[in-house]
Amino acid sequence: MPAYFIANIDVTDPAGFETYRSLVAPTITAAGGRYRVRGGNVQVLEGQWQPKRLVMLEFETMAAALEWYESDQYAPVKAIRQRTAMSDVVIVEGLPPA
Repeated sequence: MPAYFIANIDVTDPAGFETYRSLVAPTITAAGGRYRVRGGNVQVLEGQWQPKRLVMLEFETMAAALEWYESDQYAPVKAIRQRTAMSDVVIVEGLPPA
């Protein structure tokens, strides 16, 4: 089943975050992931949540998503994100293909 890495990112250091943006995509691709949402317009329809920058990645499985997130390749890049932004991050299992 596919799995989705979903992050709400509030950038606190725009210049530093640009470094993260320039480095992260190759780690995602190398792990078999792909972007489904990368920033863009957000319209809140209900509730109090005010997302800043939403990112959603798709991986083949939950295990693949976790392997990327915990990988040695992503670790130094993740540290840049954690230093330059406040993030809420989840991984959720998707539905089987129809």
